[in-house]
Amino acid sequence: MRRNAPAGTRVLVVDDSATIVALLKRMLQQNNYEVLEAFDAENGIEIARREVPDLIFLDIVLPGMDGFNALRTLRRDPITKNVPIIMISGNAQATEQFYVQRIGADDFMKKPFSRAEVFNRIEALLDEDNIPRHQRRSGRAPAEADA
Repeated sequence: MRRNAPAGTRVLVVDDSATIVALLKRMLQQNNYEVLEAFDAENGIEIARREVPDLIFLDIVLPGMDGFNALRTLRRDPITKNVPIIMISGNAQATEQFYVQRIGADDFMKKPFSRAEVFNRIEALLDEDNIPRHQRRSGRAPAEADA
């Protein structure tokens, strides 16, 4: 049986592509999630600090500050350090994925992505109460979706 986060779960989407933001927003809202959006890292960090979402989708390639620096900033901030973060990129090289896992992202999703993959990634971060949790342990590779 599929597990889902509760209605009202707050998700921040940070991506400079209005198309990607709109696509993720629609998918998430269909599952009764509340969606916050930012089109650059600086705004994303500001919204994350102010709103403290339950989960963040963070693009790697952004204007100004990139997603890696945004991730580092969010992980160092006591307010946002435990928010689960799924990095997204259209340029998914193995080295990038390795780097993402090393600096504290919870998962990585390659563009283009399917609705099933989005929800598989979220489901993988849910705890026993179906709340997304930051995976503090290391050495565990995220389950491959659609393997």
